[in-house]
Amino acid sequence: MTITTLSSREFNQDTSGAKKAAKSGPVIITDRGKPAHVLLSIEEYQKLSGLTLSIVEMLAMPGAADIELTTERAVITPRETDLS
Repeated sequence: MTITTLSSREFNQDTSGAKKAAKSGPVIITDRGKPAHVLLSIEEYQKLSGLTLSIVEMLAMPGAADIELTTERAVITPRETDLS
């Protein structure tokens, strides 16, 4: 794993280079010489955050059957249209 450090200015000038560098390890973005942000690949982020669900699994909303939802019936009343 390679750690790359870029200044904010370098990051702004070469965003695609930063994305390529993030494939091999974290990219630390500095602001006035101090670390301010870290750019990670989505795979590394998911490992760190513990998110292992796919987008399909997330959209399926496991446990949604337990949610109670009551709605009121909509009442739509027509009205006169003024085309003058």
